[in-house]
Amino acid sequence: MMNNSISSLIQSLIHFVPKAVSSLLILLGFWLISLVIQKIIRRLGKRSHLDQDIVNLIRQVATAVIIIFGITVALGTMGVDVSAIVAGLGLTGFALGFALKDVLSNLLSGILVLTYRPFVRGDWISVSGLEGTVHEIDLRYTTLETPDERILIPNSTLFTNPITVKKA
Repeated sequence: MMNNSISSLIQSLIHFVPKAVSSLLILLGFWLISLVIQKIIRRLGKRSHLDQDIVNLIRQVATAVIIIFGITVALGTMGVDVSAIVAGLGLTGFALGFALKDVLSNLLSGILVLTYRPFVRGDWISVSGLEGTVHEIDLRYTTLETPDERILIPNSTLFTNPITVKKA
């Protein structure tokens, strides 16, 4: 009886080890691909003179997508049914997108502001009854300064309302 259990365990290991090694090699391959893609994105960002924040965001998203795809392929190679995982990822993405729609709206608007540059630091702008000199533009907010206060305007507001810009 004990011999039979050990024999069964050895047989299972013989079938599992090649799958595990293949999965690890696949993960390694996807990791290397993500490093290459990161370098390509960095070079393209420098060549196109994109804002460094946008380049970093694109790099991080690309890396996450490649690694998640690699994990899914590696699990499929090991014999795990990945259809439930893929469906779960889709539902999770939908739920997160819905829950974070305002944050994502501000983030995407920030990317557009940094890309199209309708105004730059030092410009005086007026939007939704708020006005001041542009102090900082980041992915979520545009910061205006007046002599008395500092105003943070969500970037989505800049895309849904008219803006008056006086160049510095």
